[in-house]
Amino acid sequence: MMEMNKRVVVTVCGLAWLPSRAPLVAQQQVVDTAFKATVAKPAYTARGPTVAIDEAHSNFHTAAGQYKPFADLLTADGYRVIASTRQMEPATLAGTDVLVIANARNLAALQAGDLTKPALTEHECDVVRDWVRNGGSLLLIADHAPFGYAAANLGERFGINMGKGWTFDRAIAGGITTQLDFSRENGLLGDHVILRGRGPGEEVKHVKTFTGQSLSVPAGATPLLTLSSTARDAATPADLDAEDAAVRSADSSARGVHSRPATDRTQGVAMTFGRGKVVVLGEAGMFTAQVLRFADGTERKFGMNVPGNDDRQFALNVLHWLSGLLK
Repeated sequence: MMEMNKRVVVTVCGLAWLPSRAPLVAQQQVVDTAFKATVAKPAYTARGPTVAIDEAHSNFHTAAGQYKPFADLLTADGYRVIASTRQMEPATLAGTDVLVIANARNLAALQAGDLTKPALTEHECDVVRDWVRNGGSLLLIADHAPFGYAAANLGERFGINMGKGWTFDRAIAGGITTQLDFSRENGLLGDHVILRGRGPGEEVKHVKTFTGQSLSVPAGATPLLTLSSTARDAATPADLDAEDAAVRSADSSARGVHSRPATDRTQGVAMTFGRGKVVVLGEAGMFTAQVLRFADGTERKFGMNVPGNDDRQFALNVLHWLSGLLK
């Protein structure tokens, strides 16, 4: 499954990064060891809140693996970051301040060719929902397919519908892109304390995402990353390729045939739920620092290590809100 995920990411990133439409195969998708997860002024100088990162559901992103840059950043900010290796039960969540579930998978189903099976049982979803309702804080991250399918039942507990596919927009130079920009300039950043931070030095002005899915915005929730009026969802990588070809073609009749509008949807949403808080993101790469290495010797970075975005500050602000530092 990891190799499949690498291949899919490369196929999609090929739409966004590379002028050639030649097939690409990533030799490696690795953590960027040059990324420095430092925080100039840590939020917590004594024992900070406990952040538990789920590893009990074949997660593609774990504290010691693909999400090490994220875990290191939170540790540098003063949080106590631990791995959660047991199924979701009240006892599992005892002592946890913020629960992070990132790209959970039903690995057995995936290996059998079924992308649609949930990663968490219905009982586990109820446990997490009740824990949040009683004052817990959840960061749920579910990327492009198959991760939207895997987390759909948990998202539904909070009124969120997951697109389950691949979200794209048109590139300036033609074709389509799955790397999306949300900024003050383009009007796609929402209005929430997470984006304002504790002062001007923590304001988030530009978030970049790196291939994800779309999310609905339930009543009472605040969209953080609003998709543009031209954003669309494709169900499969083949549909993405078809849409890219249609946009590049002089014949416009095939445009939109292999996708559906993502109007009024988002890639990030924040809400209160009972006495607790929830942030749901439809893309995981923005909180990583990764390098894709290709067979031709080239490399591409994606995540917090890409210059020109505020993804690092966005990650910190999300945790500051979930842990109660931002009101």
